[in-house]
Amino acid sequence: MVDYNQITIVGGESNKKVSLTSNEQTIKNTDEKNWTDESATRKLAEIKQIRLQRLIETDYLANSDVTMPDNIKTWRQSLRDIPSNHTDEDAYDLLLARDSDGKLTHSIWSKP
Repeated sequence: MVDYNQITIVGGESNKKVSLTSNEQTIKNTDEKNWTDESATRKLAEIKQIRLQRLIETDYLANSDVTMPDNIKTWRQSLRDIPSNHTDEDAYDLLLARDSDGKLTHSIWSKP
């Protein structure tokens, strides 16, 4: 399969297709492979960001003048355990699944 660059020639044709050179094709293939190989890392980073937000939302319950309910303690621990309990890309996909409104669907995200 031949890949193309879209180029604009000054004073000439716009969006002319030009075949990639072998060096450009090699770079493109390497970049695409690196992007694909890093998919799990990007998903885990997103999960950790969501987890952090959920923990921040309940941090006020950890103040010394507030008694944190046991169900919140358990939930917060479940959030902190996500990286050790979910270790592959399939698990990450389940954690990041969203409904048609864009809301996360996995039960771990629901605050008790």
